[in-house]
Amino acid sequence: MKYATPILLWLALALGAQTPPPQAAKQTPSDEDPAARITLDVTRVNMLFTVSDKKGRFVTDLGQGEFEVFESKKLQSILGFTAQSDLPLRIGILIDTSNSIRERFRFQQDAATDFANAVVRPGQDKAMVVSFDSNAELVSDLTDSTEQIARAIHNLRPGGGTALYDAIYFACKEKLMAEQPREKYRRAIVVLSDGEDNDSRYSREQALEMAQQADVVIYTISTNITRIAADGDKILRYFAAETGGLAFFPFLSQDLAQSFENIANELRHQYNVIYRPEPLRADGLFHSVEIRVKGRKDLVVRARHGYYAPKL
Repeated sequence: MKYATPILLWLALALGAQTPPPQAAKQTPSDEDPAARITLDVTRVNMLFTVSDKKGRFVTDLGQGEFEVFESKKLQSILGFTAQSDLPLRIGILIDTSNSIRERFRFQQDAATDFANAVVRPGQDKAMVVSFDSNAELVSDLTDSTEQIARAIHNLRPGGGTALYDAIYFACKEKLMAEQPREKYRRAIVVLSDGEDNDSRYSREQALEMAQQADVVIYTISTNITRIAADGDKILRYFAAETGGLAFFPFLSQDLAQSFENIANELRHQYNVIYRPEPLRADGLFHSVEIRVKGRKDLVVRARHGYYAPKL
């Protein structure tokens, strides 16, 4: 334990080894090797969120006094507030390359490339490309080069099973969590998949927990081509809802580009609140958080559902 001032508690979070465990020996984040560590200030919580009206239009002119923050249903005191329209982005583009998405793969590549060109600002933002079929693979590391990102996307070829959960876990733990300090960046993952995982070593819950620990918002775009609700679509909705993102279900190929455009717009319309949890508990558990706009039931706040406190 290390103390910077009498009111600050610092904790080292284990990041663990660079490769996932064999299938017979799944690990939870608490079991990981403490060799690599990040030091975090556990007395303050940052919550990025969006506000929209009932028609889905962004509301960007609200001030700190118009919001309330509740942790475990207890009202918290807001220490800081900003409208984060220009926050540097760290984005993981996760592309399903399994056999099940072969029919629309070329159009998905084009739409993902257009998204990267629209959202990545050289010298400020970075994106990476992770493909996943039977395994998750980093095909382009975090970079501000849209040319490198485009090459990585268009060199992908479909084939194999689907390890969606492994891809989310890897992108969050090995890459996005390492981008420090946390409050400086907006971290997001965009997933193109049918959501039908059949090859992951990690579970759905482990993937979600890692995303929450890394403060990553997940946006999902379904590649299912029927209007019948599939189990995979439910998984995609789950990841988006739990992390404060959105799930998109473009039935037609031309709708896919619009889904990417909607994500790009949302990433530029964010608020951020900072508060010190009262009571402060460094217990390693998940703490639920809710953000409300005072007296405005006509507005919708979308944020992650909470955070994992470090454990002393």
